[in-house]
Amino acid sequence: MLHLEHLNLVVNDIPAALVFYRAAFPHWRVREEGESTWSDKPRKWLHFGDDYQYLTFNDNGEGDNRDLAGHQTGLAHFAFVTNNIDVLMERLKEAGFTPEKSGADEPYRKNIYYLDPAGFEVEFVEYLSDIPSQRNLSGDVAQEAAA
Repeated sequence: MLHLEHLNLVVNDIPAALVFYRAAFPHWRVREEGESTWSDKPRKWLHFGDDYQYLTFNDNGEGDNRDLAGHQTGLAHFAFVTNNIDVLMERLKEAGFTPEKSGADEPYRKNIYYLDPAGFEVEFVEYLSDIPSQRNLSGDVAQEAAA
């Protein structure tokens, strides 16, 4: 079995990123941090997660993230599954974050999109069914299946 271990993100401001991700993942912690050099440029790095998954933040990011409304090559978004999207949204609201856009109107899942402080789009998903064929439906097919 394969699973995602970590995402390595280059950001402008690690403390600002931590405000967002600590609100989203209150059970995660800073696992380790340090300094290194990447392509002859010094930078700080930090691993934030649990014993199984984490996010790596590296500072000294230059420029802006890609235009998410455009068609440039690059990361569009990444997603995390939650068992209670309403509680997660409340924690993010209390930390000062508002949703960037709503998810699709689907009978077997709820989802919402946020922009983190570095401009990465992060989706959060709550599945309302344990049946894979229902969870993986999208758009019009999901609406027809629920009717």
